[in-house]
Amino acid sequence: MTMLGFHGVFISILLASMISDSWNYEALGPGCHLHPFNVTIKSDRRGTCRGTFVVHACVGYCESSAFPSKYSVLLASNFKHNITSVSQCCTISKMQKVKVRLQCGGSRREDIEIFTAKSCQCDMCRLSRY
Repeated sequence: MTMLGFHGVFISILLASMISDSWNYEALGPGCHLHPFNVTIKSDRRGTCRGTFVVHACVGYCESSAFPSKYSVLLASNFKHNITSVSQCCTISKMQKVKVRLQCGGSRREDIEIFTAKSCQCDMCRLSRY
């Protein structure tokens, strides 16, 4: 069993084959939600071993605002920081490892582990937590 990462396993997200047939943010309502989608996993560029699986992502939107900076902030920044913004991003709060089985042709199979989102929340915006 290999761990998804630098072991030559490639993931292609198939946005065209979404579980819900629509990637419509308005249908989800306000907030940050788990959303299922299909991924195709290949063991190499030729797709020697492959499979399609359902994983979850965090989709939605969170509150943000911008307002004129306080006078103390203006002074501290030499009057360069005249707008203060506060924002949060929809992000994964818990991940889960799942085992998947790739079909390699004939009766040969390969087991690997991948990650999926387990829960979501509005949190500080950052490049990546994992």
